[in-house]
Amino acid sequence: MRSDYAPITINYMSPRPPTIRERRLASELKRLRETSTSLTLEEAADQLGWNKAKLSRVENAIRRVTAAEVQEILALYGVEGPRHDALVSFARTARQRGWWDAYTKNLPADYATYIGLEAEAEWLSTYTLGLIPGLVQTEAYAQQVIMSTLKRFASPHGIDRRVEARMERQRAWLERAEPARLWSILDEAALGRVIGSPEVMKNQYRRIIELADLSNVMFQVMPVTAGAHPGVIGTFTIMGFPNRFTPDVVYVENMTSALYIEDDEEVHTYSLAFEQMQAMALSPEDSLAMLERLAER
Repeated sequence: MRSDYAPITINYMSPRPPTIRERRLASELKRLRETSTSLTLEEAADQLGWNKAKLSRVENAIRRVTAAEVQEILALYGVEGPRHDALVSFARTARQRGWWDAYTKNLPADYATYIGLEAEAEWLSTYTLGLIPGLVQTEAYAQQVIMSTLKRFASPHGIDRRVEARMERQRAWLERAEPARLWSILDEAALGRVIGSPEVMKNQYRRIIELADLSNVMFQVMPVTAGAHPGVIGTFTIMGFPNRFTPDVVYVENMTSALYIEDDEEVHTYSLAFEQMQAMALSPEDSLAMLERLAER
């Protein structure tokens, strides 16, 4: 399992943390060397006329890489055509920062990384076991969830900032020129768990029903009667990106950290699991009917 998105220590050549786009570019350059060539890090650096440390810093997003340098690297690795052009173009805009940078003091590094990836994603396939997914939570629901998990570790202001970030995350998704397609499978147990109060839950059901009207959103409910299925091991999200050179990513979160899975075979396994769960879950129509019954109780 690769760890390209692990927290990065920045040296003197990078006065501020790398952007998500810079991390993605660095990850792809490293992947190309490892999969498209037989070059070691030292061999590649030698043929580029660089020292080993410089290429290592580039591959780990510690050193910024220019579009011209990306062209040199791609020429060495034999990358041509649309993929070459897309990567060079990507390099020219890699330093752009996102709205979430205003919240970096209040967001864990793993979560900030996820938000950045989500902002770049073309589509999202997500299964949530214990809670309604953050991308569709109401503010009241989000407030209760964040307060319950951070009450002992953050100030009231810190909690409020986390809630603000979650709401801004939703607005940014909905206001994109081409919003990412969302296919969400909700576990029935998450719908039945009362967070805050029955009224908070009713408003949350209505919010899901409202979003289901969007052409880029699909909801299904995994009923408890479905029995064992691949998602019983926990929540996960698969993210796909518009640039074909950028591999799909699976995000798996736990209480203290998160994993980003990019290995093609492992991502494929999650994709197959999600397809199986789509077949086992209630149809979108039956799922909305369940949500409407819950909202009316």
